[in-house]
Parts: sequence; structure tokens; C-alpha cells
Amino acid sequence: MTSNVLINPEIPESDRERVKRILKGVERRLGFVPAGLRLYAISPPVLEQFVNLVGYYMEHPRLNIKLMALIRYLVSSAAGCRFCIDFNAAFLMEMGVTPEELEAAREDVGRAPVDDADKTLLKIALDAIDRPDDISGAELDMAREKGFSDRDIFDAVIIAANNKAFTQVLRTFKVEDQGAFA
Repeated sequence: MTSNVLINPEIPESDRERVKRILKGVERRLGFVPAGLRLYAISPPVLEQFVNLVGYYMEHPRLNIKLMALIRYLVSSAAGCRFCIDFNAAFLMEMGVTPEELEAAREDVGRAPVDDADKTLLKIALDAIDRPDDISGAELDMAREKGFSDRDIFDAVIIAANNKAFTQVLRTFKVEDQGAFA
């Protein structure tokens, strides 16, 4: 454990095979195991639930991967979670998003590199984190008019909320980069 990380994700003996199987699946999918998931290994049921939810979103029937990555990136940026910012920025850049486009999206969500329909959903997801009480039926109607179902809207908000929680957990335990548990 590096000196700034506050908790060592010691896997309970009775769950070592379970955690090994879960992390091996993550590594097959991503090519590596993110440090944030190594932290979650301290609680195998939480790790399993989190990985299953991520798997659902990676295969989402309607929301595109770029929109979901932008939601995570912008929530992480607002929360100041260096690990999540870097992880999602790299993921977006692999999809062809430039650093300048990422900066523009941070400054103004209306300049995010997605189409107008996705910008509507992106704005709702981000507003759900910053001002949930102010979201109106009219905003949801606008997303519906652009072809999104209530499930799509709900799932986008859940992505944002779960990412906010994830960033807070990583920041709490000072997991700041991929080498946190090297």
C-alpha cells in the first residue's frame, strides 16, 4: 500500500476465489484492473454488485458508450477525483474525443462532443447531481421528445449518481491513481 492510501483492501480469506474471479473478468474486459475496483475488493458483495452494474451499462440497450463516459468524466471533474478524471478522459480519447473537446465540455456542457439528443440527457444527469430539486417535468419531456424512454433517463441519472458516490469513496481513501495499490 502506498503511503497516502488510507485503507488496505485486504480480501477476506473466505472470498478470495470469488474476488479473483470477478477481477479476472474485469481484466479480460478492460485489459487491467482499475485501482478503484481493487479498493472495492475489500467488500466482495459490493464489488460484485458494482461490477455487475458496470457490465449492464457497457451493454446498455440504448445509451451510447460515449455519452455514459462523458457523464462519468464530467461528474468526476466536478468532484475532483483525479483517478476517475484520468480514467474517463483516456477512455474518451480512445474514442476520438480531443483534450480540447473535454475542456470545452467541462466549461460548458452545451459544447460536449455529442449530438443534441445526448446533450439533453447529459444535462439532466449532471443537474441531478448538482440541483436535483430543480429538475422539471419539462426537462424530462424534452428528453422523451428526443427519443429517450423513462428508463433511459433514469439510467443516465443513476450513472451520474453512482459515479459521484464512487468518486467520493476513492477520494475518502486517497486512491488517486492507478498505482495506488502497487
